Amino acid sequence: MQKISIEALARQQITAAVAASSGRAADTAYGGHEKRLRQTVMAFRAGTQLSEHQNPGEATVYVIKGSVRLRAGAESWQGKAGDLLIVPDGLHSLEADEDSAVLFTVVKTDRP
Repeated sequence: MQKISIEALARQQITAAVAASSGRAADTAYGGHEKRLRQTVMAFRAGTQLSEHQNPGEATVYVIKGSVRLRAGAESWQGKAGDLLIVPDGLHSLEADEDSAVLFTVVKTDRP
């Protein structure tokens, strides 16, 4: 059994993101490249974005703190603390409206 404080990890990553030149920071809470399930706490300084990229599998974004916008094509969804966003299949991006932390969960699938 292992226990991780997601709230503490989120605070730590927000501090790192605000200080980083990229405006982003992340730490994998569970999983990794050797597992199918991966959960990562990602933090963004306000105005920072994760550029458009392909979904690696079934994925969700749980907003721990702040406010983010998930975009896919012409559609967008705003998520605030406590919201769970379902990441659509295909290309998408994520932008922080304010200093934010999210728990990104993905189950990697074998894609052709």
